[in-house]
Amino acid sequence: MKNKKEQIKPEVEETETDSLEENSLDQDLDGKGSAAEVELDSEEQVEEQDEDPVEVLQASLSEITTKAEEYLDGWQRARAEFANYKKRVLRENADIRQVARGEVIKLYLDIADDLGRALQEKPESGEEGTWADGIEIIFQKLRSRLEAEGIKPMNPLGEEFDPNIHEALMKEESDEYESGQIIEVMQEGYWIGEKVLRPALVRVAA
Repeated sequence: MKNKKEQIKPEVEETETDSLEENSLDQDLDGKGSAAEVELDSEEQVEEQDEDPVEVLQASLSEITTKAEEYLDGWQRARAEFANYKKRVLRENADIRQVARGEVIKLYLDIADDLGRALQEKPESGEEGTWADGIEIIFQKLRSRLEAEGIKPMNPLGEEFDPNIHEALMKEESDEYESGQIIEVMQEGYWIGEKVLRPALVRVAA
């Protein structure tokens, strides 16, 4: 029995010795790791200290300036687009008002036509002449009022026929006019601004 106890004791001692050696090895490794981390931290601090603060500020200023220019450019484009939109809306509204006014005025053009035709047979003397002078004054007053509203008569006699502003009732041979020219105005046409309010009814040379 004694021999067995003596054999066990050395084994225990060896185990304790091994554990002590392992602990010391771990401590050595931990010490080395901590030293390595300290070295890395010091290197990072040196790199941070090496950066020039002026260069950092200049880089930040350049970035901010670039963004400011982008914002300014976008704002200027938006402002220009809004200005164009506003002009377009005003122009469209003006066109709508002009068309609406023209449709109302168009109702009175027949009266102007009748007065014009009546004055073609105007008597020159006597009571009828005086009466005709009064009709002509009314007719001229009506014309002046129409012109004040931007309504002007066409004078296409002798001009080239244009289907956009004229309406041909007939074609006939003419020794006085060339082919395609207007030889007679059957019903006067009118402009409203630069647009056709009513096309002229005409005869055209063949």
